[in-house]
This record gives sequence, C-alpha cells and structure tokens, in this order.
Amino acid sequence: MAKTIGLVVKNDPRAQEKAVELEKWLKTKGCGVIRTSADPPQHALPQSNGEGAPQGLYCVVVLGGDGTFLSAVRWLGNQQAPILGVKFGAVGFLAEAAEESLFAVVEHILYKPFTTRPRMRLRVEVWQQRERVASEAILNDVVINKGALARLAHIKTYVDERFLTDYRADGLIVATPTGSTAYSLAAGGPIIHPTVQGILVTPICPFTLTNRPLIVPDAACIKIRLAEKSKDVMLTFDGQVGFPIDADHTIVVRKDPMVVKMIQLPDRGFFEVLKTKLRWSGSRL
Repeated sequence: MAKTIGLVVKNDPRAQEKAVELEKWLKTKGCGVIRTSADPPQHALPQSNGEGAPQGLYCVVVLGGDGTFLSAVRWLGNQQAPILGVKFGAVGFLAEAAEESLFAVVEHILYKPFTTRPRMRLRVEVWQQRERVASEAILNDVVINKGALARLAHIKTYVDERFLTDYRADGLIVATPTGSTAYSLAAGGPIIHPTVQGILVTPICPFTLTNRPLIVPDAACIKIRLAEKSKDVMLTFDGQVGFPIDADHTIVVRKDPMVVKMIQLPDRGFFEVLKTKLRWSGSRL
C-alpha cells in the first residue's frame, strides 16, 4: 500500500519552494502527499470546521519553525501519525532535522526503521458559567496574559480543588515539559526534560517576588479564575488561537490522554538540542 505523507509548510517563500520540490520527489517514490500551509494565529474562539488531517497518514513532515510545528499538531488532532520537524525558522526547539538534510532524513523514514518519543499534551477546557465554550489540546502551553495597558491581572489558581494562590501578575503560563523551553523559559521558569511527567505553572512578572514557578504532578487538575472587574485579559492556546476572558470564565487544565509522537533521529538527544539552541559551552578552565 502506498504511503501518504502530510506536509505542513511555513508561509515562507523558501519553505514553500522546498515543499514543492519535496512533494515531487515523494511522488517519484510512489507516495501520496497531502500538503497544507500553517494557519496564522487567530484571536477568536476555536471552531471545529472539519478541516483537520485525513486519516491514515504514514507521517507528517513540518517545514518551518516551532510555530509551524504547533500548527501541524493542531491539524493532526488526536491522530497518532508520527511527526517530524525540519527547521526553517529562527528557534526550532521542536525540529529534529535541518533544511540541508531534508531529503536524506525523509528517505530514512520511508525505508528504514525509526523511533518516536511521546510528548505529553494538556487538555484545556474553558467554561462560562455552566457552558463549556472551548476545549483544546495543547503541546506547549496555555497562557493568560493581560493587555499592554491593563493593570496587573488577579488570577485565582486551584490545584485539585485546593486553593493555591491569587497571582497578581502580568499573566500566568501552564506548560508541559515540552513547553518549558518556550514562553515559560523566557518568564523565568525551569527547563524540564520531556520524559518528566509534570505540569509547570509559571507566573509572568509577578507583583510578589515569592510567587515562583511550580511543578505539579501530571495527574493534577488545575483550575483558574480571574478576579472580579478583570479587563483586557487574553487566553491563548500554544500561541495559535486565543480569545478574551473575564471573571465569568473558568479555565480547567489537566493531562490529555493522547500524546504527540515525535520522530527521533539517531544521535540527536534532548541535551544536544538544548546545548545547541541555548548556546551552552563546556568549561574553559
């Protein structure tokens, strides 16, 4: 049976040109190809439009940076097709391969055994009074963020129905281990190895310096509410979709039962990627 490959491509001339070249090459190998462009970020409630990935994909190859990869994960939904990131962006923590090795890597995936590593997702539900208005799976993070001119947000946070604290901050990040190298890292959160089963809660510029990042077990259920009179506050899922929230909303975050299967190349471990991306060097003593 012919293999069908999904291609998710960054809206960039170089990436689009390379995608056309790769699609032609794959067809000479007898493969079917489903090619789509990454969706731009949306500031609206996510809608189910039935335009996700088709069933039966052999794998998905992403040509772009981390934003394109996250868009591809959203496109896949709950399907378990392995996914490979090829760096065409500036950061590329989620990419396994570089542009120059694209064809060699894809050929290896087509004809040789390869390994995948599961990455935890979070399921985020948004309730308005007693109505669920959104339910999204995320790979990196869900972020509550105040507007540029708004006052500090007052964010009431509960873990397993127990009150944790009332964050007074510019915002709050709830992240997976995969997301610990994204926005949470910039906000002062720790780096967590992808195999560590925990959920990271990181305040953004907290008013109280004793409000520090916290790692809770992956079995925990986190509930978040805004204080009364909160204004100009946004909720975003993986930086892909978002919408305004207020004190009428309750955000519920827990581990999603489905994982993302990321293709792992030989001799490319988490620490090698970390050292390269963060430009860590060895001792000079």
